Order: sequence, then structure tokens, then C-alpha cells
Amino acid sequence: MSMIKRILNAHIYDLVEETPVTPARALTQRYQQNIWLKREDLQPVYSFKLRGAYNKLLQLSVECRQRGVVAASAGNHAQGLAMAAKHLGIEATIVMPVTTPAIKIEGVKGRGGNVVLHGDTFDEAARHANELSSSNGLYYVHPFDDEDVIAGQGTIGVELTKQLASIDAVFLPVGGGGLAAGVAAWLKFCRPEVKIIAIEPEDAACLKVALAEGQPTTLGHVGIFADGVAVARIGERTFKHLKHTVDEVVTCTTDEICAAIKDIFDDTRSIAEPAGALSLAGLKKYLEQTDLPKNGHYVAIESGANTNFDRLRYISERTEIGEKREAVLAVKIPEKPGSFLSFCDDLGKRAVTEFNYRYNRAEKAVIYVGLQVSPDGHDRRELVQELIAKGYDVVDLTDNELAKLHTRHMVGGVAEVPTERVFRTKFPERPGALAQFLNALGGRWNISLFHYRNHGAAYGRVLFGLNVKDEELDELHRVMKGVGFELIDETHNPAFALFMK
Repeated sequence: MSMIKRILNAHIYDLVEETPVTPARALTQRYQQNIWLKREDLQPVYSFKLRGAYNKLLQLSVECRQRGVVAASAGNHAQGLAMAAKHLGIEATIVMPVTTPAIKIEGVKGRGGNVVLHGDTFDEAARHANELSSSNGLYYVHPFDDEDVIAGQGTIGVELTKQLASIDAVFLPVGGGGLAAGVAAWLKFCRPEVKIIAIEPEDAACLKVALAEGQPTTLGHVGIFADGVAVARIGERTFKHLKHTVDEVVTCTTDEICAAIKDIFDDTRSIAEPAGALSLAGLKKYLEQTDLPKNGHYVAIESGANTNFDRLRYISERTEIGEKREAVLAVKIPEKPGSFLSFCDDLGKRAVTEFNYRYNRAEKAVIYVGLQVSPDGHDRRELVQELIAKGYDVVDLTDNELAKLHTRHMVGGVAEVPTERVFRTKFPERPGALAQFLNALGGRWNISLFHYRNHGAAYGRVLFGLNVKDEELDELHRVMKGVGFELIDETHNPAFALFMK
């Protein structure tokens, strides 16, 4: 059966909502383009995943329904499948990593799903779900790599062609590719002139790599911020469709995604999850980098709103940088009375967004300062050059992850530690993770620095220092990798050297 026929046969609207297309008025004015948001955050489970899950269950035989279904998911697919199964009277078992935030676990339970917590990662949960499928005869419902799931997501495209008479391009978020494959298949069939722009996080761009390689390829590392699209390998079936329908792939940074979350809030007063705002982040980047005639019609899929409240602090910290409205600088000023005042005078009327300092060196003070700049990029460069011209030693840290994640919270913690090396890693949010890390070190290397930050995801961010000799580095990396900790060496990062060394 062709994908178009599958989409037309997806009779899901006794449970699924036909979501509205909302004009993004502030963005429309800013870019002088007609920008629309397809509001999948308004589904009963606050994401598009209900469409594919429900369509898949509708295609199952009576025998399969009676046996029950199983899936592995850390979030939206789990809630969509649980709700769809309850609606049809099917028993659903959802395997979730033990690191899954409580709000998502309760969301599945509240919709009738049986939750099994297993493993620290999605891959471990998926293996266990497959084991349950084999041992208990349960039907495994894949979150994206299934023709009926793809078709269910493709109903978004059908709605778009009914709701908007004119569309120049649609921006589709890509994780495993289910939503993108379904929507792109329909749009290229009905309106082949519409451009299909796939959007991925820079640190989880599995479709971009697959298109370059000509086949699905597993990424060696996947970023965790936009967890709804944190997929290491594009689906085999989804790639079969996407390689023929995608016109371009745009990748976005964490800061750009955070800025898009704020844009959605400003225009709709809704709070998207990072994966939910990904397509809008890509739309903005595409408009900024492409010379297009004014008054075009562009659609971003707001794919979900299942975010934890405690992530908002982290998101707000990164938003101004994502909008390119803030510069983060390390500036050396004389360590003497009146130098702060002189520095502020030299800034003129420019707004200060952050200012961190603690006395350490007798001759020079190093300050961590955030300053408001215009988003065109030129203002930031001109600011740095102006300060240098006035005699200041300036390092631009605006794009420095260590500075934004850790240093801003640690200004003043300076020490001289022989043979110290500093690393970043991530910790699973579960009891015993710290003990596992310390046991791996085995008391061999002394810890000289430790800073941990959680922002509501399954993993927290950790910066730590060790007394480790150069000849011991290979062994350290081997030991840490053996227990699941990938290390990023930040010893020579200027944010560390200026403020903590």
C-alpha cells in the first residue's frame, strides 16, 4: 500500500484533534514573512505522537489487540500509545529508562499505561521492551520506524493543505523521522512546489549524516537537550521516504532552540518543549541565511509541549544568547579602586545583563560580564573591538559551552593545583550515579573541582577536575568510558583558565 493511501485511510479523528494553524504575529512582523505555527501541542497528550500510535493500533488484528502491546519511550510516544490503547481497550506496557522525569512517568500511568522502569538509556529500555515482546507475545509498537505510524503523523500534512491556501516551505523537526516522513510524503504528492526543510539539533543530526552517507548511520554522540529528537540513527523506513522528499536540512544550536521557545511563548503564551520549538528555530535560521522575497508563507510544526517546569530556568538563561542579543565576555581590568566605575563608563549606555567577580589576583581583576547587543552580530564584534581599543584584555565567551554551563556559577573559585585537568561529562539522573562515578575513579585520582547542574532532563551536566598526569590520560578515558561516562577535556578552555585556574 502506498504511503498516500495509508494516510488517507488513517481514520483517527474520534480521538485525535485537528489542530489549528496559528499566525506568529511578532515573528511575521520581525521577518516580513507570513509565519505560521501548526499547534500539535494542543493534542490531548500535548504532542503529535498520538496520531501515529493510534493509527498503528487501529491496524492491528483482533488477536494482536487481545495479547496487548509494548513500547519503549521516555516521553511523548509513551503517553500517546497509553491513551490510544486505553481508548481501544488494549493493555499497553511502556518500558521507560529509570532516568525518566516523574512528570512523564505519571503522564503514562494517568493515561492507563503499565510502566516498567528499566535501564539508564533509551537503548537499554528498548532492548528490554523487545525481550518482553518476545517472551510475553506482546506486539511491539515502534515510535517512528513503522509505515502505519508514519501515516498517522502524515495526517498533519493533510490538515495543512486544507488550512492554508499558500505555503512556500514547511519546516519539520526530525528525530527518528516519523513526523517528517509522513508530512513530507503528503505535501510532495499534493503540492510538490512546497519546499520541505528538515530541522535537527546540531548534536543529533542523524538525517543530515544519513543523506551525506546515502544510508542510515549511527551517530557516535547524541546531545540530550532536545530529548524528543535525541536519536542516534534515522529509521530505515523513514529514511526511505525522506531521501526523496527533503529539499534541505538545517541544524540548530541549543541557544537557538531556547530562543525559539521564547518566541512561541511571546506569540501564543504556550511553552513548547525543546523538540517542539526545534522547527521554528530552523525556520528563523533559514530566513536569516536565505535571500527570500518578502511576504512568503512559512509553516513550523510546534510538535510538543511536554517539558518539565524546572527546565525553564536553564532555557531562560540561554534565550538571549540564542537571539544573539547578549554577549558574554571575560574582561581584565586593573585591580584598584575606581576600575569598575571606569569600565562601566566605557560601556556607555549599553545594558549589563550579568556581572560576576571575586578578588583573586593583586594586579588584574578578571570579570565575567554579560552585555546587551543588537542581534545582527556586528554589534557584538564592534563591542569587543571598542573595549580592546580602550586598553582592555577581552575574551569573547558567547559561544563557549563551559562558560555558559558552569563558569558563570563558579566565578571566584580559583586554585593552583599541580597536574590538574578539567573535564565535562553528563550524569544520569538516578540514585547511585555519583557513587558509580566515584567507584570508577577508585581513589586513584584526587578530585580537585566539582560542579553539577541539572536542568530537568534525564541527564545533568557535570564539570570536574582531577589530579592526573599526562601518561595516565588514556587509562582515565578507558575507565570512564567503561562505566558509561564520556569525557570532554576542558583544561585549555579560556573560561576555565581565566576564572578557575
